[in-house]
Amino acid sequence: MKTSFWIFVSFLLISSEAFSQEKNWRLDLFSFFDNTEFGRSAVKIPQTMAGVQVAPEAGIVWDTVNKVNIGVNLLHEFGSPDVIDRLYPTAYYESDRGPIRFIMGAFPRARTIGNYPRLFFQDSILYYRPNITGIFTEYRKGDNYFNVWLDWTGRQSKTVNEEFFIGFSGRYKTGIFYLQHFGAMFHYAGKMDPVVEEPLHDNLLFLTSAGIDLSENTCFAKLETNVGWADRLERSRADNSGWIASNGLLMETRVEYKWFGLFNTFFNGNDMMHYYKVLGNKLYWGDPTYRSKTSDRADIYIRFLQSRSVDLQFTYSLTFMEGRMYHEQMLKINVNLNSFKN
Repeated sequence: MKTSFWIFVSFLLISSEAFSQEKNWRLDLFSFFDNTEFGRSAVKIPQTMAGVQVAPEAGIVWDTVNKVNIGVNLLHEFGSPDVIDRLYPTAYYESDRGPIRFIMGAFPRARTIGNYPRLFFQDSILYYRPNITGIFTEYRKGDNYFNVWLDWTGRQSKTVNEEFFIGFSGRYKTGIFYLQHFGAMFHYAGKMDPVVEEPLHDNLLFLTSAGIDLSENTCFAKLETNVGWADRLERSRADNSGWIASNGLLMETRVEYKWFGLFNTFFNGNDMMHYYKVLGNKLYWGDPTYRSKTSDRADIYIRFLQSRSVDLQFTYSLTFMEGRMYHEQMLKINVNLNSFKN
């Protein structure tokens, strides 16, 4: 399998000579240390996640707008006796024609839907699910954009549940004001010929927000706030549960000056994860803190290095919920070396 993969890589690079296409390459390194101190919490567990991802890509570009890249994302978890703990193949076609961008295959999540709030995808998704396997298309003009995407996360077998995401998001900005929307539907079905029948779940989540961005009118690198309303509709078909609704108010504020920043997220509403005690992270990819009716998270961060190719950031988070204060420390570094703009 590995031999065939590298033969294909070699063939792709050699064939580019014959057709005079432009070669391109990319090397990403992402290392993380994330220590969550949620002892005695009823909604989130304490744990330490740490590791390093190395993700090389290579491919060809033709007509300046079409690209085919292949590569791999290799994860090594700190303390593991294995050299490679997880391997995620990367192989995709991308077309970038002015305002319209189309990608299909297996491609990095952070470069497509990495801006989704933690209500949808908690931090660990980028650690352990770095690639989307599906389709992404976007129309973007300046600060305004609209995209739709599909992420097929589970191919049904006797050991794997059938599961996939369909989502869309968009933003419209005029002056200092903006509207933004995030939406996703997660389909979670059973395994093939299961010994015990599993109910099929549909899980829809939407967040619509209005905000104000004063970054360009002040001395701050970022100064913005938005207030939105989150709605979740979910059901278990076999249980005839009907649609179960939950909702809440979500407010985000970000202030950033030079190397120092603060990102605060406040939530007040219902438990947004009705079946969490049954299926946990299998059904919900968002931060479990949204099981609490009220929570406030303050991320205080320092960027020690920030350039075109290197971003080193330390974050100390304080989460207030359940009548307690919880701590989290994160140190992350992103290194990107490439021969093309993306």
